[in-house]
Amino acid sequence: MIVFPNAKINIGLNIIEKRKDGFHNLESIFYPVVDLFDVLEVVKNSENQLEFSTSGIEILGDFNDNLCVKAYRLLQQDFLIPAVKIHLHKVIPIGAGLGGGSADAAFMLKILNELFNLNITTNQLINYAQKLGSDCAFFIKNKPIYAFHKGDEFEEVALDLSSYTISIEYPNIHINTAEAYREISPKKSTTNLKELIKSPIHNWKSTIKNDFEESIFPNHPEIESLKQEMYKKEALYASMTGSGSAVYGIFKKQL
Repeated sequence: MIVFPNAKINIGLNIIEKRKDGFHNLESIFYPVVDLFDVLEVVKNSENQLEFSTSGIEILGDFNDNLCVKAYRLLQQDFLIPAVKIHLHKVIPIGAGLGGGSADAAFMLKILNELFNLNITTNQLINYAQKLGSDCAFFIKNKPIYAFHKGDEFEEVALDLSSYTISIEYPNIHINTAEAYREISPKKSTTNLKELIKSPIHNWKSTIKNDFEESIFPNHPEIESLKQEMYKKEALYASMTGSGSAVYGIFKKQL
């Protein structure tokens, strides 16, 4: 069985406060970008052992640390799942704020549920996904949401950008999450992000921001330059997504 885990962008990202557990409370809008995706294939393995292979963008590190493998082993704790062969063709840039790893994990849960008729409900899949990472659960329903708390609590929002073109540029820079947070000064937002996205998109430039740009741009001016290039090309709105380093622009569709 083959599925296509897609990317997401963050529209606005406000770091509200640092929690006692060391994480941060934040708020953001997550929006799926379905035309940028990885390819994930899972088949039963007659050799009776778990196999994991990759192609496309190089994935470094022990395969046991990959979220697809972790998703398989998480479900294996509760279900009699046979051994499988997993192949991940990686297209979504890594460390870019596009949620590629989280999407792979969520789609892995969904493909196992379907392949082996596990009858896991959507809410149960969300609970499993939350154990794998803060934004993994978003990709279970894969619909625009308002994310809050650690970025793992969601409310669905009515946002449809299908009549626009979303262009994404990746400067081939991997942003470490710790680096992104290092110079952040959390502060409660004085605006309502859920209300701001209801305004015309050309207004977002002056009202919706990504707090990580304040800490990332001084150290990586080439990322800021990408954002400015988007506006030179007449983007209605442009922003770094997540903790970077990818930058997206929302454009009017060319007729």
